Amino acid sequence: MPALALTLGDPAGIGPDITLAAWQRREADCLPAFFVSGDAGTLSRRAARLGLDIPVRICAPEEAAGLFPKALPVVATGIEATAGPGRPDASSGPAARVAIEHAVSLVQAGRASAVVTNPIAKSVMYEAGFSFPGHTEYLAHLCGEPAPMPVMMLWSPLLAVVPATIHIPLAEVPRRLTSELLVATTRITARDLKERFGIPAPRIVLCGVNPHAGENGTIGREDEEIVRPAVAMLRAEGIDARGPAPADTLFHPAARQGYDVVIGAYHDQVLAPIKALAFDSAVNVTLGLPFVRTSPDHGTAFDLAGTGRASPSSLIEALRLARRLAVTDAARRNAA
Repeated sequence: MPALALTLGDPAGIGPDITLAAWQRREADCLPAFFVSGDAGTLSRRAARLGLDIPVRICAPEEAAGLFPKALPVVATGIEATAGPGRPDASSGPAARVAIEHAVSLVQAGRASAVVTNPIAKSVMYEAGFSFPGHTEYLAHLCGEPAPMPVMMLWSPLLAVVPATIHIPLAEVPRRLTSELLVATTRITARDLKERFGIPAPRIVLCGVNPHAGENGTIGREDEEIVRPAVAMLRAEGIDARGPAPADTLFHPAARQGYDVVIGAYHDQVLAPIKALAFDSAVNVTLGLPFVRTSPDHGTAFDLAGTGRASPSSLIEALRLARRLAVTDAARRNAA
């Protein structure tokens, strides 16, 4: 199987740091082979700053797996990044964007088995003309027309969650949240949990929007008018969906034994619990794409870049999960 394609991320962030640290732990943590889509110079300079004796070698994607045991493979994008640690500059946005485009093109061509993305800073990307809300939407765009509906899932061995609405103001959630959105999001989640995660009949709980899931409509009508009809539609399709369930009682250990994933109405409703439980081990997985994509569950952390204090744990888990899902994907395609 081809190596994983790992994007550089924002060159001024901790992406280079955790990439170098992950490669250092390749044997101890039994990591799958990966190559970096990006600028080799950035990685070499960051390794020198961190005092790491790590050989960085430019190669073709097909050479990465053989090179991986002795050097960090880089498939160069041709875009040089000049930003220093914690100091994004005019090269940061273009370097990060092209690294994503390059990685996606390689996995689409069968030259990489999955895409793993290092963190980007949306504010930096916007300054460079980036017009998408984030990684997830851009990846869907790169798939071509008609673009698939991407679904963001945060996964860990302790908990898996999906926010139905993502990076929008809380005040807009009641307007954007619809039964149709919940049904579409849950369908994609159920399909990928079955096909990629190997869960034959995923158990899915939909969070209530309001406190106590609305108390039968006495604390807001959204749960009765949006969530409950969505659950009924999903159950009619044979999907094991439940809810609306009060979010304040969904995340303790006993409750977590009763489901495989929680669909939340808005971002912080479900991301806060998983980051509290599994900050260093949670992985961001994009469902609904024709290829596997994972990423660490954190941002660029400009303040930690170049300090040696950034933990590679989430990236390591993202690499492991990407390999696992890519193997399952390949087996399913071969059996079809």
